[in-house]
Amino acid sequence: MPPKGSAITPSKFQPPSVSVGHATPESTAGYASRFGPSVAGDFFRTALDGLSLSSIGMGTYLGDCDDAEDRRYVDILGAGLGEGLNVIDTAINYRCQRSERAVGNALAKAVESRGVSRGEIVVCTKAGYVPLDASPPETRDEYKEYLKSEYFDHEIMTSGDLVAGGHCIKPRFLADQIDRSRTNLGIDCIDLFYLHNPEQQLDVLSRTAFLDAIREAFAELERQVTSGRISSYGCATWNGFRVFAANKNYLSLAELHDVAVDVGGTGHHFKAIQLPVNLAMTEAVRLPTQHNGTNNVSLLDNAKELGISVFASASLMQSQLTRDLPPAARSMFARLDSDAQKAIAFVRSLPVASALVGMKSIAHLGENLGAARPVIAAPATRS
Repeated sequence: MPPKGSAITPSKFQPPSVSVGHATPESTAGYASRFGPSVAGDFFRTALDGLSLSSIGMGTYLGDCDDAEDRRYVDILGAGLGEGLNVIDTAINYRCQRSERAVGNALAKAVESRGVSRGEIVVCTKAGYVPLDASPPETRDEYKEYLKSEYFDHEIMTSGDLVAGGHCIKPRFLADQIDRSRTNLGIDCIDLFYLHNPEQQLDVLSRTAFLDAIREAFAELERQVTSGRISSYGCATWNGFRVFAANKNYLSLAELHDVAVDVGGTGHHFKAIQLPVNLAMTEAVRLPTQHNGTNNVSLLDNAKELGISVFASASLMQSQLTRDLPPAARSMFARLDSDAQKAIAFVRSLPVASALVGMKSIAHLGENLGAARPVIAAPATRS
């Protein structure tokens, strides 16, 4: 159910009708076949147990917490689904749950009027940060009352479960967030559910205690897969995979994978990770931050070895890479028209499942798609 007791009356949120099912290999392959002729040959990529994913995904992080921004998101997401983008990335805390709710409305409209089926769309969301409801509380005391009435009183979590005043990965909290996200999104099954910045827990937990917390979280997520509420899970990070092991917030992909095997066996559902990858943040490509048991390797190489899909966030570094690229970067992908297209093309050139991009307008959608336009061969010349 939607949260209660927040600064904005939750009754203003009208959940969309629930779409049954989840993304499937057959349906996403049909989607890829339908849109394939209008994009580059490598545009759709296989990940998450055989799903066909658009290598440009639609992000929903930025924007004001207001109705106008909601409408903008609904319009752009719907247009993207109608233009060959079948990956949507969101989180329950983005824009005080408004982003998830906008995704839900866009999905409902697309299924109803754009000829798109639920099985063709890959919906990804996250939990870890306490989500506000519709707008931020005006005072710290109001936030504390929100935590009490929404979470502590219902024994979803305790104050001691919180890190930095707002981060939690306890099993009962994750189960609660999954149910709230399913309501917001209007779907009965989330295709990919991430722990959101789990490295935040390392601010207070020892490495051993952190891995114990991850084990409890992954065990709950395996139960959520069994119950049909999610299809797969992973970790969406900001710093954890971009730093070396000496850093307090370091994440070892091999350790996370081992935990998944411990709790889920070889058929575990830990399928994906997310981290920033862009022209200015290239750590996943160039730094050997991970250890595969024999050698130090890059995050992308390690993920490939373990069969874990990588989703690139911040592909345009929150619009900073849409202009004024240095000459060396601008010289790449010479056939493309704009810095934004070149920046997206760089991420797409890497072994990632999808480059996630926020889009402020329909014009931005069209420009971003230009980064993946098909290469047309020059006509043969007669001798």
